Amino acid sequence: MNLTPLSAISPIDGRYRKQLVDLAPYFSEFGLMRYRIRVEVEYFLALAEAGIFRMPPALKPGRLRALYEHFTEDDAESIKATERITNHDVKAVEYYIKDRLQALEAAEVSEWVHFGLTSQDVNNTAIPLLWKEALEEVYLPALLNITAMLKKMAGAWEKVPMLARTHGQPASPTVLGKEMMVFVERLENQVSLFAHIPYAAKFGGATGNFNAHHVAFPQKDWVSFANKFVDEKLGLQRMQYTTQIEHYDHLAAQFDTLKRINNILVDFCRDAWTYISQDYFKQKTRENEVGSSAMPHKVNPIDFENAEGNLGVANAFFEHLSAKLPVSRLQRDLTDSTVLRNIGVPVAHSLLALKSLERGLGKLVLNESRLADDLEHNWAVVAEAIQTILRRENFPQPYEALKALTRGQQGITRETMHAFIEKLDVPVKVKEELLAITPQNYIGVPLFRKD
Repeated sequence: MNLTPLSAISPIDGRYRKQLVDLAPYFSEFGLMRYRIRVEVEYFLALAEAGIFRMPPALKPGRLRALYEHFTEDDAESIKATERITNHDVKAVEYYIKDRLQALEAAEVSEWVHFGLTSQDVNNTAIPLLWKEALEEVYLPALLNITAMLKKMAGAWEKVPMLARTHGQPASPTVLGKEMMVFVERLENQVSLFAHIPYAAKFGGATGNFNAHHVAFPQKDWVSFANKFVDEKLGLQRMQYTTQIEHYDHLAAQFDTLKRINNILVDFCRDAWTYISQDYFKQKTRENEVGSSAMPHKVNPIDFENAEGNLGVANAFFEHLSAKLPVSRLQRDLTDSTVLRNIGVPVAHSLLALKSLERGLGKLVLNESRLADDLEHNWAVVAEAIQTILRRENFPQPYEALKALTRGQQGITRETMHAFIEKLDVPVKVKEELLAITPQNYIGVPLFRKD
């Protein structure tokens, strides 16, 4: 079978391909080739800029950068053809660039391509670079869009009272908008933490000591050169003491942060699912869309369910990646190579979840009357308010009195609570204060600030 969305083994490249096509330029084999060429070309130019060799006057930087800026699938196929001979993917990229230099009539400088490097100097800069740009250009905008949607909903519902449930049981009322802000705050905190984790890279020769560089040019400060190249030219942060590979500790920290973000979104998906099941939210319907193959009335919360499922798959990958990559035998084994090729998979499942969440949030319609009914049928929740005011008034054993009235009792109504209040031996002013409390207005401090 030819590879198509219908024949692909993974749903990432099959069923969901159209939704995830924006990730292909980064995490595909094509994308990795393009980023490897970018690193090799920029390193080649940096060597010339540092005076290590003389660039032919006719070989302008723009002509070299065009190798990755205008990289095509035909170019990628030619590299693949070479790899089938060399059985080495990075060497195939090196040969591709050398062939292009020959076509540009600059064969005399072709041996400066990949000068002094091992393949991991290329991989451990190309991969963090494509990782960084995929997150910044595709994933994070999608996440921030969800955060913005939640914040907008929070503002719209900042005065909508809602029965809270702790341990699944009716509890002190809350505000729907504030409950949305819980997730906004959690997501924003994790994005802030993520922003402080460096995109780390390794660049130091076969075992991290610049052996080949130093033996060829012992007077050159290769550490300073590499720091400037990686930090300034590539926008990454070079680790100073490495083996053949990067430590992956910072990358693992990023995986763990993304996993926490996904856990927060799982938490939200389950809350949204529950609110829909309680009829707090209706869902917009589409003509000709089917909710159930057997039950015509169904409008299922499939977007939140799909999101939760994909977030779980993503986290399983993130868990393995963060645990495995920082562990390598001695100066390096090959296990990181095959594992690194999968870093796009959890991002794809995470992005798919974000797109599902966007659809799900867009379908929600607040059923405010249902929230109001729920509050009205749970007058027992104002017991906390009453016993707290009675404590203030030094009334004897108020908690115990309200416990006897409400705990485990059915049918606690406005009349029940008011009858209890009327019998209390407290000043009239205090009774009036107590009688004014309702499940609808017992919602605490307004937490939305304009400042």
